[in-house]
Amino acid sequence: MNYIWCAMIAVSIIVSFFNGTVNETLNAAFDGAKESVFTVLSFAGIMCFWTGIMKIAEKSGVSRKAERLLGPFVSFLFPGAGGKAKKYISMNMSANLLGMGNAATPMGIKAMECLDAENPIPARASDNMCMLVILNTTSIQLIPTTIIALRAACSSSEPFSVMLPIWISSFTAFFTAVFFAKLWFGRKNFRFGRDKL
Repeated sequence: MNYIWCAMIAVSIIVSFFNGTVNETLNAAFDGAKESVFTVLSFAGIMCFWTGIMKIAEKSGVSRKAERLLGPFVSFLFPGAGGKAKKYISMNMSANLLGMGNAATPMGIKAMECLDAENPIPARASDNMCMLVILNTTSIQLIPTTIIALRAACSSSEPFSVMLPIWISSFTAFFTAVFFAKLWFGRKNFRFGRDKL
């Protein structure tokens, strides 16, 4: 990735040199760097707030209630997963539902570690490990906190106006991905089972 970024920067500087826009290119680079810092700082507060809420939920037992609430759904998506893995998966799902990608990441890593420990074939990702990647890639966001914070930081007049399109796209992506993943897992397991006969 570093090579790609270096190549992009080098190409843009070379092109700007031939176009005679070196000063404009450098000024745009500095302005972009400055604005990125302000943007990150502007929504860091709301991310810290929701990360703190997740930590309070974990300490107060709310996470256990979320685990029980999401239990049947998690059991369907992750058959055979252990209790510890299901706990982290439930917390990961809860954070993703609230649009807190940064808060969901540590729980997702913990869940992946648990699923990896349960994996009977370490050289290959298990179905549950693949499903966790799918779950985090196409997660449903009921409250897209990060996007709303970014839109508010960019002075959007209606930062919440993206919620309906996000609901539609995230629900569609999630159910489509889960459907085809389950279809593939079932077909693969059927094929492997048949080969053993």
